[in-house]
Amino acid sequence: MQVPGNMFLHWLEKPSIIIPSCMIAWGTISVLTGITTNYTGIVVARFFLGIAEAPFFPGIIFLVSKWYKRDELALRIALVSCGGFLSSAFGSLLASAILNGMQGKLGYAAWRWLFFIEGGITILVAICAILILPDFPHNSRWITPEERALAISRLAKDGQGKAGELGKQTTMQGLQDAVSDWKVWWFAVAAMFQIVGQSFFAYFPTLCATLGYDTAVTLLLCAPPWVFAGIVAFTLTWYSDKKQRRYKYIVVPNAFGALAFVVSIFTMNKAARYISLFLMAQTATGYLVILGWINNTFTREPAKRAVAIALMHSMGQIGNVIGSYVWPSNWGPTYRYSYAICIAALGISTSMFGGMHLYLKHLNEQIERSNRGAEDITEIREISFKYLV
Repeated sequence: MQVPGNMFLHWLEKPSIIIPSCMIAWGTISVLTGITTNYTGIVVARFFLGIAEAPFFPGIIFLVSKWYKRDELALRIALVSCGGFLSSAFGSLLASAILNGMQGKLGYAAWRWLFFIEGGITILVAICAILILPDFPHNSRWITPEERALAISRLAKDGQGKAGELGKQTTMQGLQDAVSDWKVWWFAVAAMFQIVGQSFFAYFPTLCATLGYDTAVTLLLCAPPWVFAGIVAFTLTWYSDKKQRRYKYIVVPNAFGALAFVVSIFTMNKAARYISLFLMAQTATGYLVILGWINNTFTREPAKRAVAIALMHSMGQIGNVIGSYVWPSNWGPTYRYSYAICIAALGISTSMFGGMHLYLKHLNEQIERSNRGAEDITEIREISFKYLV
């Protein structure tokens, strides 16, 4: 649903309607999950919840890419993704509070209240988003003509086509171009391995529990690593934008993440393992830079970019499926095999992104040679686009 969702978003050009509608749909399904009475009902609700949620994140990333220049994207993606860090830091605490404090209220079990409350909050935020969220620069209803012209010209100067030609590629042309471009698939497969290497995200409370504290303390200990990860994410993405470089800002968090895995493999010392959790959490930064990089690479073709973003993120979710088998309980509490798999996955993804880095550098060198051979300033402008590497 992520690829069709982004294609529909590009075609309709109304993210202020599409994205909040997805939120309302999954919020409603979440509320309805709270009234299910059997396993089949929960499975059906979870299936439709996944369909409703799927277009959201790729759609948000595509929307951001339609407003900001290439050297502004990574930080903005980090900003819109900060909810994920907050959720990882404090979501377990909220769930714990609901499960411990709402049992039997109005005759409902606490787990049902978890779906009622979280689904209701989602619906409320979605209604507000309809009024606040912009569309694209050329059709947002609440910006002035001068602001619209500035937004479009900024993107045109940054390489997203000429000011009068933005968005001329059809949605189906974008799909065809994306699936026939090997670079899109290379990014997608590399992202899948990156997500396998980050599969510990879903098991973070479990890894904190290996420190040996009770449930309440364990949930409290989960929060600081994600706060640290958020700080690292904002710092590295800002610096990545400032230097207009991508690959090295993927290598750095992945390297520290691999170091954390090694530490956790060889020791059960509480202090060392807890510090390693901080280093693990910050590997999320690498994926945010990757999202910025794929936007940068296909920036001149919005329809193709919409599909590329969704395709890469979809393949990443396959990594989540694989990752669910990486942390069996019988491998705990050391989880040495799990950490070893994560090291291998990060190594593969980093190597694949390294190959793309070298290839795009080669393309930039060809562009440089073409610029030197250009006969006039108009021709130079036509070929002067360079990839961020």
